[in-house]
Amino acid sequence: MARPVRNWPAFAALFVALALEILPLADGAQALRPPFVAMVLIYWIMMWPQRIGLGTAFLLGIALDVLHGQLLGQNAIALTVVGFLTLNFHLQIRIFPLWQLTVTVFALLAIDVLIRTLIDGFSGSPQAGFGPWVRVLIGTLIWPILMAVLDRIRMTAETRPSDFD
Repeated sequence: MARPVRNWPAFAALFVALALEILPLADGAQALRPPFVAMVLIYWIMMWPQRIGLGTAFLLGIALDVLHGQLLGQNAIALTVVGFLTLNFHLQIRIFPLWQLTVTVFALLAIDVLIRTLIDGFSGSPQAGFGPWVRVLIGTLIWPILMAVLDRIRMTAETRPSDFD
């Protein structure tokens, strides 16, 4: 009989990503904050697509909208599109070598920023500058480290004895 895998590590990681997203930083460091929520969401949809999906992406986006005080649905749409793309190609993405996976994550994070920028422009509050794109670059650079940490958490959750529940 197959032992069920617990979902709490994924939800705990997503909660920590939300907490890191609203952690107060100095003005100069604010633009250097990686998009933790999008990165953690990409990882868990890629690894556990049957547990973490588009509904989770949408709810995380709504939570980000509320936490940042942005247009309601802006992050929800962006994260849902990123989640959809990750979910559709998760079997191919999972077998990529690390460098190719990092390039794919860069593309997904860029799509996330592009959608949010377009929505900002359509709503009449366009953002000037390279701030969001710097976040994409920093997120891409730390992706291998984040993936190693989340891989360790996932492997621990999948191999723990059943009395850990």
